[in-house]
Amino acid sequence: MEAFWQEVGIGAPDFAQWMRVALRLGAAIALAGVVGFDRERRQQPAGLRTHMLVALGAALFTIVPLEVQGGSTDLARLVQGLAPGIGFLGAGAILKREEHRNVHGLTTAASIWLAAAIGFAAGSGQIGIAAMGTVFTYAILVALRRLERNLPTLPSGKSSPEQHTKPDTAE
Repeated sequence: MEAFWQEVGIGAPDFAQWMRVALRLGAAIALAGVVGFDRERRQQPAGLRTHMLVALGAALFTIVPLEVQGGSTDLARLVQGLAPGIGFLGAGAILKREEHRNVHGLTTAASIWLAAAIGFAAGSGQIGIAAMGTVFTYAILVALRRLERNLPTLPSGKSSPEQHTKPDTAE
């Protein structure tokens, strides 16, 4: 088997390196899957597979330079390229409805962007930070959705702070 790796020109794989990469990729997929599951359950255009693929891609874009250069890559430059690219992907989920004068898909676009950030964090080895980001993202998507449902809305669909105060009955 050693001859095969020498013929390919890369040397025998390091088991510890492969396990580290597998753990990071698996974490990116699983954590983004939590966010994607919520979007899938809500029947949004970008669901489970989309979020998992975005996180996997972001993790791969992060891991490859780290592994090739031994961790000395400039991660800030990687983020500078990755974040706008994912923003462009998320823009495809946004629809403007002229007849209703509103925009749909912003939350889905934001969740795609966050899936990339989760993948980047996991890919760079910061799995705890990726997990924390996932927990906060899920809490925003689930808990705040319940809060939004209980808020009165204006005809434009926006909540009104004035509607949340109790009317003055002392008059």
